[in-house]
Amino acid sequence: LASSEDTGVEPSSTPFINMHVSLTVYQLQQEAPRPKRITCPQEMESRPKYYGREFHGMISRDYADELLAGTEGAYLIRESQRQPGTYTLALRFGHQTLNYRLFYDGKHFVGEKRFESVHDLVTDALITLYIETKAAEYIAKMTTNPIYEHLGYTSLLKDKMVHRLSRGRTEPRRVTFQRDEKISSPLVRRSALKDTPEKQCSYEKIHNFKVHTFRGPHWCEYCANFMWGLIAQGVRCSDCGLNVHKQCSKLVPSDCQPDLRRIKKVFSCDLTTLVKAHNTTRPMVVDMCIREIELRGMKSEGLYRVSGFSEHIEDVRLAFDRDGEKADISASAYADINIIAGALKLYFRDLPIPVITFDLYSKFIQAAKLPNAESRLEAIHEGLLQLPPAHYETLRYLMAHLKRVTMFEKYNLMNAENLGIVFGPTLMQPPEQNALTTLNDMRQQKLVVQLIIEHEDVLF
Repeated sequence: LASSEDTGVEPSSTPFINMHVSLTVYQLQQEAPRPKRITCPQEMESRPKYYGREFHGMISRDYADELLAGTEGAYLIRESQRQPGTYTLALRFGHQTLNYRLFYDGKHFVGEKRFESVHDLVTDALITLYIETKAAEYIAKMTTNPIYEHLGYTSLLKDKMVHRLSRGRTEPRRVTFQRDEKISSPLVRRSALKDTPEKQCSYEKIHNFKVHTFRGPHWCEYCANFMWGLIAQGVRCSDCGLNVHKQCSKLVPSDCQPDLRRIKKVFSCDLTTLVKAHNTTRPMVVDMCIREIELRGMKSEGLYRVSGFSEHIEDVRLAFDRDGEKADISASAYADINIIAGALKLYFRDLPIPVITFDLYSKFIQAAKLPNAESRLEAIHEGLLQLPPAHYETLRYLMAHLKRVTMFEKYNLMNAENLGIVFGPTLMQPPEQNALTTLNDMRQQKLVVQLIIEHEDVLF
């Protein structure tokens, strides 16, 4: 347990609601029985090297019960008589002996939590058992009256984010596609806006919770209740730092506001996480690279098809990861525009979730296989509307840029089909990462991107 010097708690992690009862739970943790090791009087040759004198060899349950009788918190380890080679932790609590199958994989565990020593495991188990026994009703009601929505900093961040993003956001339009019989070209379409509700666009992001061990007393930022235990008392969002009970993490809304101090890099970072951390509608990599390309590269022959030097592209990646929006990608730093184009493609390839997300991949592939042109566009449009908002906005901006690239085809020799070949496998990847699937779907990948470029003014 934490020492008396290490009990400082940050103000933001100590809500005042339910504090009296939470302090009671904290007091219960302090009152929990302490572990008492029952040592074996003789040395056991069969003792595994990761156990100490608490190992008693192959003894029966009844004999273990006799050895532990009358001492709350007493414990020992025995080898199973029914299954030799497996081990049981026998623990005295509540005037009875509890038996748990004990495992070791470099750390000791009986459940999800893993411990450096059996002593720590028993300490944590006694705290949990004691609190769950003494405050069972209170624990059951913990999440029924959460204080999460009332926390000042949470509400403030949420309001600020909604306000900032609403100013620069383009709402998706829902459209239908019809053949205009008066126009001879089958590629020319007119779009009619449906009188249907538009997709509500909000940059929601789920929290990235991971099990965490807190030093000193800590309170859940969802329910305001004490987080008990010796280790792994709860979970912490690795993107925004929110600390909650594991059971409360399932109830926290998808309103993670990533903290820039926790975002270690730009490339290979989840797209929504990056834009929320920087309070932007799109990743700064996309904006900066496209701006530079449109400034000095639109007439470059083979733009996006010709590769820049991989070492220089890696330099650009490192510059963004190190300097963020202050990265220098100007002509004075990288005269070859193909390096900037290559860095942009690399950014999209390295996304943990592609711009066209894994769960929508098959929808777009099936759309490309439809024989009717209008049906294809309708299906692609429906798929676009289902993209996460940050993905939608990023794809919209990129497709508008690629459409402008095709306007310089006379110089750069890049039409929508050529760009589709380049960007198809970059923007969409099969969820199973199967090489054969990717090979079979290349034609559809190319067609999806080609159609979105050609009809970007209608699809978005």
